[in-house]
Amino acid sequence: MFRLDTDPTLLLESEERRQLREVLRELLKETCGPEEVRKQAAGPRGHDRLLWERLAGEIGVQALAVPEEFGGAGYTFAELAVALEETGRVLCPAPLLPTVVLAGHTLLRSGDRQACQRWLPGIADGSLTATVAGFPQAANVTAERGAGGWVLRGEADFVPDGEGADLILVAAEAPDGTRLFACEPDHGTGTGPGVGSGTCERVARRVLDPTRRQALVRFRGTPAEPVGEAGQTAAIVAAVLDAGRVALAAEHVGGSAHALDAVLEYVRHRTQFGRPIGSFQVVKHRLADLLVDLEGARSASAYATACLAGGRAELPVAASSAAVACSGAYRLATAEYVQLHGGIGFTWEHPAHLYVRRARADEALFGTADDHRLRLAGLLGLTGRTNGAIRTNRASRTD
Repeated sequence: MFRLDTDPTLLLESEERRQLREVLRELLKETCGPEEVRKQAAGPRGHDRLLWERLAGEIGVQALAVPEEFGGAGYTFAELAVALEETGRVLCPAPLLPTVVLAGHTLLRSGDRQACQRWLPGIADGSLTATVAGFPQAANVTAERGAGGWVLRGEADFVPDGEGADLILVAAEAPDGTRLFACEPDHGTGTGPGVGSGTCERVARRVLDPTRRQALVRFRGTPAEPVGEAGQTAAIVAAVLDAGRVALAAEHVGGSAHALDAVLEYVRHRTQFGRPIGSFQVVKHRLADLLVDLEGARSASAYATACLAGGRAELPVAASSAAVACSGAYRLATAEYVQLHGGIGFTWEHPAHLYVRRARADEALFGTADDHRLRLAGLLGLTGRTNGAIRTNRASRTD
């Protein structure tokens, strides 16, 4: 049975984190307005490389949760969660989730010091982007020993930032079971829609959320190096996915807060029948419901963040609880963002639809809300399901 209590002070924002939030918000206000986000997402890399470098060089965002021995700042996930909330607030397309959270946690969880020393410093200083393949989506990748070492064959679909990442950590089937491998795909320009040449082809997928790119990655004898020991993969993947859920919850809190702020600003100034529409009781009730959901999501996110930062055993429960609360709040917030602006769901020029897309696509990224409810029932002993596994799906596809 899990202990679901924690020191309330761990859920409070420290002065240092508050200052980090202010600095980040100022930078993102300057660089990630709605038009800038559209341009970045439509660019060849899917994000602004200069902004990525500024996040690393001026603020040290990528280094926050990386230990000092591997070139990081040595803080905890609690500080990184502040950055994720602020980037989620503006839909910043920079690949913090795949690089810092998924790939960074995979390296740290593997316990492979050589791999950590090789790649974590690059993640920390912003010179390296990375991702994972084979989780959250299942992959059909095998690893075999070639003349010069390990090679990968097969394909992994819907890899986050898979089209441009410098490093891919792959869960592949080896002769001794599922293992983690690291490969550094080449960046030559191949023929057709794919990126890459030689042994690794990467094809961008058309997805619902243009600010969070995904790709099909084909391995054709791609050189790779094992990371960690055989037999560790299932535990590493489970832990990394929970870290991803907590990170996503923080992003959703930021996005929901933006939606609420935008709606409040609109209803204060939009008049109908000679008075602001925010003064009508029905609008007040809807905004009150949204605020209650947002505060609940904020609390769930803060608790899950504290569990991850402190390495607490109840992280699986906290992560799934935050996934349910925060995705639900985000869905409601984006719906009200559209409806209380007069039902502008088909107005391409307005930023609201970008938040709707992010909310809908993220609902299935690490398991749907129903998946998490089933997982919670198992973890809490309410059903016979006790392993906490979650099936994944491809609901973020548009085709």
